[in-house]
Amino acid sequence: MANKKESLESFEQKLWKAADKLRKNIDAAEYKHVVLGLIFLRYISEAFEDLYQKLKKGKGEYAGADPEDRDEYIAENVFYVPPEARWDYLKANAKNPEIGKIIDKAMELIEKENPSLKGVLPKVYARGNIDPISLGGLIDLFSNITFDEAKEKSSDILGHVFEYFLGQFALAEGKKGGQFYTPRSVVELLVEMLEPYKGRVFDPCCGSGGMFVQSEKFVLAHQGKINDISIYGQESNQTTWRLCKMNLAIRGIDSSQVKWNPEGSFLNDAHKDLKADFVIANPPFNDSDWSGELLRNDVRWKYGVPPVGNANYAWIQHFIFHLAPHGKAGFVLAKGALTTKQIAEYEIRKNMIEDDIVDCIVNLPSKLFLNTQIPASLWFLRKNKDTRKGQILFIDARDMGQLINRRQRILTEEDIRKIADTYHKWQRENENYEDIKGFCKSVSIEEVKELDYVLTPGRYVGLPEEEEDFNFEEKFTKLKAEFLEQLKEEERLNKLILENLGKIEMKDEF
Repeated sequence: MANKKESLESFEQKLWKAADKLRKNIDAAEYKHVVLGLIFLRYISEAFEDLYQKLKKGKGEYAGADPEDRDEYIAENVFYVPPEARWDYLKANAKNPEIGKIIDKAMELIEKENPSLKGVLPKVYARGNIDPISLGGLIDLFSNITFDEAKEKSSDILGHVFEYFLGQFALAEGKKGGQFYTPRSVVELLVEMLEPYKGRVFDPCCGSGGMFVQSEKFVLAHQGKINDISIYGQESNQTTWRLCKMNLAIRGIDSSQVKWNPEGSFLNDAHKDLKADFVIANPPFNDSDWSGELLRNDVRWKYGVPPVGNANYAWIQHFIFHLAPHGKAGFVLAKGALTTKQIAEYEIRKNMIEDDIVDCIVNLPSKLFLNTQIPASLWFLRKNKDTRKGQILFIDARDMGQLINRRQRILTEEDIRKIADTYHKWQRENENYEDIKGFCKSVSIEEVKELDYVLTPGRYVGLPEEEEDFNFEEKFTKLKAEFLEQLKEEERLNKLILENLGKIEMKDEF
């Protein structure tokens, strides 16, 4: 199993390196639409061709079927691909100087034949900054994704490729990329802790759809049925919404209830009447531009009116408002929300704690997120608790994770399993649960009150046994070295930005 996973990762990496080489001087933010659009086209052509051949042979249930009848594909939940949009047609024209126009036309034809994709697919291939040779190279590259297994397996591999490329483009874009992509290991941890086996899953700031993809994968991994969960979401950025729709379509996930909403979740709640079994989200941290001044009397503010200058507690109450009577929520939030003394936020947090809706808080390690260096935490809320009433579990995972480069850390499978298992044992009142100094502790609401409603795990779990007499000088030296390393990295990035700006200015002169 491990070898199979390693070979798949190696395959994805090789594919990425080849595609990135063809990028040349195109900005990553623009190039991602070129590449991901072609991967999507390759996927739907693969699925179409598989069914087309069955219809053409006309055996068994397909006897007498017309392989060019669009309804045959609708019945099988497969996108119909017109002749001039099929991959074989594109492959045959890969060396055509007009290949950009041919691909754009293919995207238009697919949208016309499949209403659920209307306004979703990129039509950027005929632009002058993308040379035909590079486009032909990409088509040849993705043509080499060959599959000997069944369609389900091939779509899974293409899904992995799509997901991997999303992550790589997010890395290449840096802060901007983080706006559409939540790191995979963070999503996996949220999903493993929430366990969305069955019901309605809601993400009101869904980015490129990673939370939904992971929820579906989680259900399948635990022998559930993919149709046992339905997803609801909205996204204010249209470009990101398009990525989300493609990401879900490539997995065969129904995205009809994932809405593009330019006004945002607060001003225009696209799912006003939804009561979800699970809310899972990564909202923007410390958002000051959320139109809070227009929503002073909103029905969602059950625990208090959030301040105009910060949306953190508006998001929390938005999630709670959409929870079913026994619903659960898991979300990422800036660590500052755990301790803020701002009057309105303090009162909301106090009221939530006293109402016993806070279930678990996880302190996350640094460098997990691409778009911010702000320390983050995971919150888990549970309505009408049937176990662990009057208690909150605190988990301190600050020292967990593994650096994959100087700028990014990931949580390993072992980390995710340890954190999730601890939460599940505690939540189910399993006899095997026990407090571990420096890692986890079950705390009564009364104890939290005594610490003035602060929710920072470190205040409760204490230091690990071996660190009680830790060497302060050694710790300081280590932190100083990490800080200096980070400064060097920032200087390198600033230099790179200035160099690129210089190139842009030179181009403008010409």
